[in-house]
Amino acid sequence: MFNIVLHEPEIPENTGNIGRTCTATGTALHLIDPLGFHLNEKSIKRSGMDYWEKLNVTRYINYNDFLCKLKEKNPEAKIWMATTKAERSYTDVCFRDGDYIMFGKESAGIPEEILVENRETCIRIPMGHDIRSLNLANSVAIILYEALRQNNFNNLEETGELHRLKWN
Repeated sequence: MFNIVLHEPEIPENTGNIGRTCTATGTALHLIDPLGFHLNEKSIKRSGMDYWEKLNVTRYINYNDFLCKLKEKNPEAKIWMATTKAERSYTDVCFRDGDYIMFGKESAGIPEEILVENRETCIRIPMGHDIRSLNLANSVAIILYEALRQNNFNNLEETGELHRLKWN
């Protein structure tokens, strides 16, 4: 199972969409306070639909709390830092089951103090020069699905069925 970490997310709709993606992929969601909203807001439930109750979500009081609990639970875990400031693309790394992929808040990203301590695990999504960043929920989906693809979509359904008709 992969883990998505949101460091101080600000927009409830993005967090709801990310929660829905995590539920659909069997991915755990980790939220690092402070949040820019309340988890019981309607916008979270609307964007996460009825999947929010099925979501494996953990909340931390700050980044140090997250790190301490991670070291207790999984000291060998790798934390990838998704940032527009990284020197290499997310497609240049090998994701392993159990990895954590951290994203920063919409307005500022992951604090640079954290990034400089983790230079070797910083990754980015390539984009045009005049674009500051992609939408957070889209960025999570792009990188998470690459990690899942590299791991053969383990435990995910890869085929679907029609509801009213049959494939011929």
